[in-house]
Amino acid sequence: MTFQKPRQYLIHGLTLEGRTFRPSDWAERLAGAMSSFRPGGGGGIGAYIGYSPYCVPQVVDGVKCVRVNEALRDIEPMAGDFVMNFARDNQLRVSEVAGG
Repeated sequence: MTFQKPRQYLIHGLTLEGRTFRPSDWAERLAGAMSSFRPGGGGGIGAYIGYSPYCVPQVVDGVKCVRVNEALRDIEPMAGDFVMNFARDNQLRVSEVAGG
């Protein structure tokens, strides 16, 4: 049996037309909405404040991005779909992260 790491994606804060996506805190908002989806279900009222390891805002080459681990979909399929649909609906660039 071969273990394969879940893939990871970057949702870039640039539209397909090359414009910077607004509002400027979009990445933090999106990741914040996913913050309760954690390994072992550690969310809920007693959870510490912080981002889920499956959906983390970061800056790559000066562009705000959100790194999304496909394991988010394993925990909650609707959460995984929400994040990827957000990117599609807002025409944001998405790329797979090498080495996942």
